[in-house]
Amino acid sequence: MNDLSNYRKSYEKSELLETNVPEDPINLFHRWFHETEEFGGTEEVNAMTVATIGTDGFPKSRVVLLKKFTEEGFIFYTNYNSEKGKAIAANPNVCLSFFWHGMERQVIIKGIAQKTHEMVSDAYFDSRPDGSKLGAHVSNQSEVVSSRDYLEQNLSKLEQEYESIVIPRPQHWGGYLVVPITVEFWQGRPNRLHDRIRYTSQEDYSWKIERLSP
Repeated sequence: MNDLSNYRKSYEKSELLETNVPEDPINLFHRWFHETEEFGGTEEVNAMTVATIGTDGFPKSRVVLLKKFTEEGFIFYTNYNSEKGKAIAANPNVCLSFFWHGMERQVIIKGIAQKTHEMVSDAYFDSRPDGSKLGAHVSNQSEVVSSRDYLEQNLSKLEQEYESIVIPRPQHWGGYLVVPITVEFWQGRPNRLHDRIRYTSQEDYSWKIERLSP
């Protein structure tokens, strides 16, 4: 048995108070994101966990890279035919979460996922390295494959096929915009009395700001 009862850490780096938060959660996310880039010692600050409700009724989470955030919401890209893509098609309610341990911070976003416009997906796909573009064609994401060799052989064929021509975006690959309903910011504090501030979207497009008990 591995007993982890003595795994403890005291969180003491910062605080999150109602007096120093903006009216809009995207502005606070922007501030935290860039503070983590600069001071947090995090290699991929845009790595986030995307949780969906699968077609089998079970929740599933996986790490995906955030590629853009705007006043509208948070954008990532994937295969629409993947397990997560099928889950979103059946139930667009998703949760995104970031844990920036170097800053002792966490952000949890509850929202609705919707496909980005094709022009947005095209523009991002065109910016990717050729290897990543070909990978999007090769991989039937989440499907069972016979071996690694099968993938490598298919990649080799496509490298020859697209050697001197533009690699098009597959129609089954593109972006999702997650429009936030709630955004919760968590700042670790001593004695487990952590700061939790939640923003909730209102009908007039303003945000209700509340403190949650740790």
